[in-house]
Amino acid sequence: MKLHKLLTPLVLAFSFFACTKTHKFELQAPNKIQINQSLSFKINLDTENLKVVYFLDGKKTENNAIDISSYKLGTHTLAVVVGEQNDTVRKEKKILFLNSTKPKIYTYKVINSYPHDESSFTQGLEFYKNELYEGTGQRGQSLLRKVDLETGKVLKEQALASKYFGEGITIFNKQIYQLTWQSKIGFIYDVDTFKTLKTFNYQASKEGWGLTHNNTHLIKSDGTEKIWFLDPKSTQETSHIEVYTNKRRVENLNELEYFNNRIYANVWTKNAIAIINPKNGALEALVNMKGLAKYLDNKTTINSDSKVLNGIAYNATTQKLYVTGKYWDKIFEIEIVK
Repeated sequence: MKLHKLLTPLVLAFSFFACTKTHKFELQAPNKIQINQSLSFKINLDTENLKVVYFLDGKKTENNAIDISSYKLGTHTLAVVVGEQNDTVRKEKKILFLNSTKPKIYTYKVINSYPHDESSFTQGLEFYKNELYEGTGQRGQSLLRKVDLETGKVLKEQALASKYFGEGITIFNKQIYQLTWQSKIGFIYDVDTFKTLKTFNYQASKEGWGLTHNNTHLIKSDGTEKIWFLDPKSTQETSHIEVYTNKRRVENLNELEYFNNRIYANVWTKNAIAIINPKNGALEALVNMKGLAKYLDNKTTINSDSKVLNGIAYNATTQKLYVTGKYWDKIFEIEIVK
């Protein structure tokens, strides 16, 4: 009797293990796929009559062919669970969703130019109520400024503590938001006085690079292919997109601007502006900005590795677009030519 009681758990355990081990299968699905295609997948089971359930990003699906045209680009998780109750086996596969078309290539036309402080390591550029604001970087040199476009004169200025490396700025609901690079902290100022109201911390985003807003959320880049959406009141990261072409991801996204329902982004060290669909992360177009630096007067005075295109500002009042760069002595009004 005692031997029977002792053996029963062992037999049950062995039976469970043996049953589970029979669930041998392979999950067959593509490693990457463009979103204009249907995501098809299947498994090869060596045992029939087993329950099979599929999940895409944790959501159960009854079909083994899914329309992914409305999905965000980037990495998604396909999972399959075979068996029932405690006798199940789960397998997962990462699948990369890509855009269905290659980016369009645009160029530009210079409309006008204005003086710009060539000592400014420009990180953020934005118009608010027809007035220009700028955030600059480098430790010990990081500033928040209000600037007169026509003359380049600094109208108001607030310095960051020397331990901070200033990054992108945006203005929302009469408050200026300014990022720092690697300190994982941002500052919020009163737009009229530049008085610091409070600070906020980053969450999943790695660093602070560019910042803009779409009238409902702050939009933040962190130097990767990810762009984050933040609740402006709580400053919590509520969602993100991943920026991809039809072939690859796009990293080093820097200063941001939002207008015409699209995100415009500088790409660090590149003479290009990326135009991004904010709903799914598709890189829809690139503006080739090559040659703009030739219009600078100080084009040979600063190390070329630092003196790069960075700064996009759309003036909603005049519907004009402006760009500049780090240590550039001019701000340019440009027109994007399709």
